[in-house]
Amino acid sequence: MGMELHAENAGCAEMEIAEITDSDLFKLVRHALKSAIQGDPDQYEQLLRVMHPDEGVLPDVALLVTCLKALSGSVSCLDIVHHKSLIASILQMSMWNYGTDVMDALMEFNISLATSSGQYVDLCLEMLVSNFMPPDSFISLLNQPRGILRKGQVIDRVHSTLTYIAKLVPLSPLRLERMITERMPHIFTKEPLILIYVENMLKLESGAIGDLVGRTMLVAIMDKLIDLDVDIAWDDILQEDFTKGIFDMELGDLEWPMDDGQQNGDELQISWMERYFSGNLNAQKLDSLIVLTFEHLNFCKESGRLSQVFHTLLQSFQQTVLMAYKSKFAQFVLFYACSLDPENCGRRFADTLFHKFKSSKYPEWRMSAVAYLASYLARAKFLPISFVAEYVESLLEWCSSYCSNQGGSINPKAHKEFYAGCQAMMYVLCFRMRSMLAIPRIRSRISKHIEDILRHPLSPLMVCLPSIVEEFLRLAKVTHLDVPDNVVSSNLLESELSMAFGGRERLDTFFPFDPCLLMKSDRFIRPNFVYWSMVRSSYDNDDDDDEGTSDEDDIEICTAGNGINIPNDGAARSYDQDLDEFGNKMSKMSITPKVAQWGELQSGRQMPSSLLPCPDSL
Repeated sequence: MGMELHAENAGCAEMEIAEITDSDLFKLVRHALKSAIQGDPDQYEQLLRVMHPDEGVLPDVALLVTCLKALSGSVSCLDIVHHKSLIASILQMSMWNYGTDVMDALMEFNISLATSSGQYVDLCLEMLVSNFMPPDSFISLLNQPRGILRKGQVIDRVHSTLTYIAKLVPLSPLRLERMITERMPHIFTKEPLILIYVENMLKLESGAIGDLVGRTMLVAIMDKLIDLDVDIAWDDILQEDFTKGIFDMELGDLEWPMDDGQQNGDELQISWMERYFSGNLNAQKLDSLIVLTFEHLNFCKESGRLSQVFHTLLQSFQQTVLMAYKSKFAQFVLFYACSLDPENCGRRFADTLFHKFKSSKYPEWRMSAVAYLASYLARAKFLPISFVAEYVESLLEWCSSYCSNQGGSINPKAHKEFYAGCQAMMYVLCFRMRSMLAIPRIRSRISKHIEDILRHPLSPLMVCLPSIVEEFLRLAKVTHLDVPDNVVSSNLLESELSMAFGGRERLDTFFPFDPCLLMKSDRFIRPNFVYWSMVRSSYDNDDDDDEGTSDEDDIEICTAGNGINIPNDGAARSYDQDLDEFGNKMSKMSITPKVAQWGELQSGRQMPSSLLPCPDSL
C-alpha cells in the first residue's frame, strides 16, 4: 500500500515526502527515532504531527495506523528520555475518539511497549486505566446506539490487553490494582463516568485476572458505596417528627403530582422518590452503583462464583460497613447476596454477626453486630422460620448466661452489650413472634429463658427503647407469651436509659436493614423483604377480638422453610399492591425511631442512619 507523509518543517513550508510503501515507512519511522537521539529532530517532529495533527486538521487514519504498527515493531529503538514526547502523545490518546483500526493499533503498541522493558509497564497500564472512562465530550452519546457500540469496542480491547500484559508481565496485576484504586473517581464525579469506571472494575473481578485483582476491586467498590452513603444527609430525605412511636410512624402529608387523579404504582413511587432525592446527585449515583453491584452478584451466582465473592464482601463488611453508623444503603449489597444463596451466604452472614457480638473486644462493635443481626433476621423474607428461631434462641441463651453471672441493678453503660442483645431479641420477635410461637417446640425453648431475663434486676424492659418494649409486650399478650406486663407506662420515643446504653453513636436506635429508599435498588430488595405493615396486619385482627377469646385458632402453623406469615400465602406483593396500600393508608414507617433531642443535628450536622424513620412500603 502506498501513502504520503505530510509535515511542516520549522520554516512553515509544507514538505511532502514521495509516495512510499509500508515497508519504507517502517524504515522511515526507525530512522526518525534514531535521528532524534543523534540530535536531528526534523523527521521525529514529523512523526509527532502524525500522532497529533494541528488543530482543525483531521488525522490520516491509514497513516496513523501504519505509523503505530511501525512503532510497535520498533520499541527497541525507543528511548524514554529522547522520545518522551512521542510516547506521551500516544499513551494519552483516547480510544473513545477513534475507530477499531486505530484502537487495535494502539493496543498492539501498548503490549509491545509494556513487554519490552519494565520502565514502561506503569505508563502502559495508566493508559489502559484512563480509557475506563470516556472523555467528557462523549458522555452524551453513551446511551445512543453509536455510544453503546463504541463502549463495548473500547472495554473489550482494554480488558483483553490487560489480560495479555498480565500473562507476560507477572507483577503487572499488583501495579494495576493499586493504580485502579488510586484513580477511582471521587464521589462528585458525573454519574455516567463513575458508573462506567465501576463497571470496568467488576469486569476485571470476574475476568481472567480476577483471582489476582478481584478482591481489591470489590473492597474498593464497597468503600466507594460507603463514601457516597455517608455523604447523604437524612435531612435531605425526611423532616423530623417527634410525635409518633417507632411502630406508629406514618408519612406526613405528601403531595403527589397526579394526572387527572390517576397514577399507576411505578409513577407513584417515582414521585415519592423525586420528592426526597430530586437534586441529590449522590443518592442517585449510589442507587445506580448498588444496582450495578446487584447485577454483578446475579452474574456471579449464575457462574458459580457467588460464594467466593461473598467471602470478600463479608470481609469488607467487617472492616468498614459494620462500624459505619451513618450507612443507610450500602449494607443491602450483603442482604441481596444472602437472598441469592440463603443456605450458604445467608447463614455465613448470620454466623459472622453473632460471632462478632459474642467475641469482639470492643463494645460498640458487639452492639453494631447484634443490631445488624436483629435487623437481618427480622427483615429477610428468604430465611426460614427455623433459621430465625435458632438465632433468637442463641441470643436468649447468651442473655440468660449473662444474667446468671451478673448481680446488681440497672446500669446502662456498664451492661450495654446485654441491653443491646435483649433489644435485638425483642425486635426480632416483634416481626417473627407469631410464626415462631406457633411451633410448640420453638415456643417451649423461647419461653424457657425469656421470663427470667426480663425479670432480672438488670431490668432490660426499663432500659431498652420504650417503643420496642411496648410493641413486644403487646404482641406477647396477643400470642399468650408469658412475660412481665405493665413495665412501660409512657409512649416516649426513647428514655434516658436507652440513650445511655446507646452511647454517642446511638446504637440503641440502629436498625440497619430498615426499608431501602433507593428507587432502583428497591426493585431487587422488595421481593425478599419483610415490611412492618405485613406483620402488623396479622395482629390487628386479634386486637379487635374480645379479651376472653382464645388466639389458638387464629395462629397459623408454620413449617420449617415457610418463614414469616405474610398475606397472599407468602408471595411477594406487587408494586401496585404495596403502593395502593401506601396511597390509601399513608403506609407505616419503619420501626427506626426519630429522636426528640438532637441539638447537634439541628445545627446542621448530618443525621446518622440509626435515626432515620423510613417508610415500610413505597
